[in-house]
Amino acid sequence: MGRARAPEPVGEAGATNFMNEIMLIIDGHEANASIGASIFECAESINVTVPTSCFKQGKCRECLVEIEEGAELLTDLTPQESHLGGRFRLACRTRFAQSGEVRCHTLRRGSLRIETETSGLQDQWNSDFQPTNHFGEHPTAYHGIAIDIGTTTVALRLYDLRNAHLIATQSFENPQRFGGSDIMARIHFDGTNRGRLLQRTLLGYLTRAISALPIDPATISEMVVVGNPTMRDLFFGLDVQTIGVMPYRSLTEAALSEGRAQTTSLNIEARKLRLPLHPDARIYGAPLIGSHVGADAAACLMATGIANGDEICAILDIGTNTEAIIGNRHRLIAASCPAGPAFEGGGVLFGMPALDGAIERIRLNGNSVETTVVGNCEPAGICGSGLVDLLSELLRTGRMNEQGRFSDEGEPIMVDSSHDIFLSEADVNELAQAKGANAAGLRVLAETYGIAMSQIDRLYLAGGFSRHLDVDASCRIGLVPDLSREKIQKVGNAALEGASMILLCIPYRERLEKLVKRVEHVRLETSPHFFDFFVEGCQFESFGSSE
Repeated sequence: MGRARAPEPVGEAGATNFMNEIMLIIDGHEANASIGASIFECAESINVTVPTSCFKQGKCRECLVEIEEGAELLTDLTPQESHLGGRFRLACRTRFAQSGEVRCHTLRRGSLRIETETSGLQDQWNSDFQPTNHFGEHPTAYHGIAIDIGTTTVALRLYDLRNAHLIATQSFENPQRFGGSDIMARIHFDGTNRGRLLQRTLLGYLTRAISALPIDPATISEMVVVGNPTMRDLFFGLDVQTIGVMPYRSLTEAALSEGRAQTTSLNIEARKLRLPLHPDARIYGAPLIGSHVGADAAACLMATGIANGDEICAILDIGTNTEAIIGNRHRLIAASCPAGPAFEGGGVLFGMPALDGAIERIRLNGNSVETTVVGNCEPAGICGSGLVDLLSELLRTGRMNEQGRFSDEGEPIMVDSSHDIFLSEADVNELAQAKGANAAGLRVLAETYGIAMSQIDRLYLAGGFSRHLDVDASCRIGLVPDLSREKIQKVGNAALEGASMILLCIPYRERLEKLVKRVEHVRLETSPHFFDFFVEGCQFESFGSSE
């Protein structure tokens, strides 16, 4: 980063002083800037698109950028940015106050690897599947969207409802990240800031994603939304404060339990959210399972079909809020594991999402470190799959013990010396706690179900993070149970697949409504062995093969 100098005056009537004293690096593109210029203006000058719907007036609050370096060279937060925390700023309000180098990025779309595909689930599409046009009275409105709203990422699919043909996919970082990296932080933010900022920002980004699809948005007649209870309810504009306190229930779940509603699903007109769809389009929010186990977990159940057979199967959808399910057609139980964002880049010094520049594969070979980088470019950090690889390799080579302590007297493990990328014991502690929550959740479910872990006939690893994991490495460090490898199947975005199924076939919605009522929700903290399982899960050792 360049050295800062004393502020220099802005020209007459606020005009920018174009003396090329500042270097802005935004989304990897460089621009010469000047004191008084805004980040938005400089981005425009080099054709970097910054989202906005108010044309730089500071009203839509959508032009979010995350400052990586040089925050001290920028003007102070404006009133329009008072809701922002961490390193987030509004590009149209943030101006350069001192000379030097500023590095930042917009919320990512194309360069962020977000899972929109599935594998090995095609056989779950029943033979009686008949795609229908839900809007027969509007023959020109025959498109539909399935959307999975995750805490970190958002993924959607566009379909032709007449023939179930997949037309396009879109994905982007969840722009609500400025409100916190986990669910509880988002709930707190939404309760302390007026104006439904989290909902408005998400809808603004979703509007742009829909507008970028290769069809006229007015031909979209149907949308199906899945997500955990907090993400789903924020999307629909519901108060989420009750999800953050005991007994952790959505308003819709409370209404169902009190007899004021017959379902936790939601069904509204799209015009109420001002999305650019057909004027009479409907949005269906899939039903919840219970507490923090939401519509995304329900959609996973639908996609994997574990409720239809006799095999005892488990689903582990690893993320900021991991969902775990065990069961078959006779019994189903589920739990939510608050793992946090460590394996998605949060809390780890050089952790990062699966962007270009993220180290995704690591192999230790003697004194050398062999790495593979997303995008085949210069490394900038380590994403989740790379962190799992690294932990596994440190165990394999004896450079780290089961307690997460390094053999070299706690000295950080250098991964890329030319870019000064390393892993510290503090980073390992963050990863251990995230891993421990996942392992404890699955072990509590197995105990509640009355089976040994080894009795699980099939383990489905769902979600984008799981799709890129090395299974052997994951088993070695105890992130997933050490079952025989033929039992473990990576299935990709099963939640989006389930959302697609209930988008394309109306009868599937009734099946899902009945299915969620069969699932028993297990509160992990009520298990007498949860704490012991969590402590054991924080150790870097395999589990499950003999349980």
